[in-house]
Amino acid sequence: MTPGVAAPIAELSDRELLALHVAGDDHAFAELFRRHKDRMWAVALRTVRDPELAADCVQDGFIAAFRRAESFRGEAAVTTWLHRIVVNACLDRLRRRKPTTELPEYDLADRHDHYASTEVRLDIQEALAKLPEGQRAALVLVDMHAVPVAEAAVILGVAEGTIKSRCARGRAALAQHLGLTPGQRPAEHD
Repeated sequence: MTPGVAAPIAELSDRELLALHVAGDDHAFAELFRRHKDRMWAVALRTVRDPELAADCVQDGFIAAFRRAESFRGEAAVTTWLHRIVVNACLDRLRRRKPTTELPEYDLADRHDHYASTEVRLDIQEALAKLPEGQRAALVLVDMHAVPVAEAAVILGVAEGTIKSRCARGRAALAQHLGLTPGQRPAEHD
């Protein structure tokens, strides 16, 4: 690149875009949104299970990120920061809904063949509904989205050990709700 000539906005890093946004650039945040909206929507959809509610959560999250961009301290990746904001927007929306809010339908069939039947997935969804919010959020990120424990800790604003214990307790509670002993797989319904 020639000195003194600015790089096209699409070539800038997420951090550079966020810094430009904070400095008043009118296009930088739009590029961040374009890059990450689909991934954030996927996380929101898995968390709230309703496409319209997921879209609202993504909108809430990106508006919050737009307004609070100067609060980004650079201690984590911009995508981790955005994940945290969007997950928090999802949790806020779920808290405000009726207690009968359905949980996401987790497609565990992709990871484990023994979860392939609809009945088993519904049993698992029902069991997930019984978990405390913190355990459910940790399991969604770590087990459903394969987010590393360290990144999930940043997203949820807790220590790595807390994520590990929430996942372990959540998995144990799921097994108990499903009537399984440790290591046992759910049987397919006929």
